[in-house]
Amino acid sequence: MVERQHDDLNLDAVFQALSHPTRRALIEQLAGGPKRVSALAEPHDVSLAAVSKHLQALEDAGLVEVEEDGRVRRCHLDAAPLGEAFGWLTRYRVFWEDRFDALADHLESDDQ
Repeated sequence: MVERQHDDLNLDAVFQALSHPTRRALIEQLAGGPKRVSALAEPHDVSLAAVSKHLQALEDAGLVEVEEDGRVRRCHLDAAPLGEAFGWLTRYRVFWEDRFDALADHLESDDQ
């Protein structure tokens, strides 16, 4: 049985959190700065409870921190896990760019 590293589990949580369009939209909203949960929910055609569930998924992935001040819940974006995901994706971007460059070289050599 293969043991999974903590980093892999975190990446799984990040990609799972990013898999839903509402959660991606919430991240975009939070990129502009901290916002109250009610303000985050406003532009979406879903209930406040549904937005709270999406925020919980983002919080579980480490992408959002929720600060409670009495009845007010304010959310902050933590972009560090996005950087980890970007780093992982970048390795494969380089891989595919190398493959496409090799294909282009091969096709050019066949033309001559």
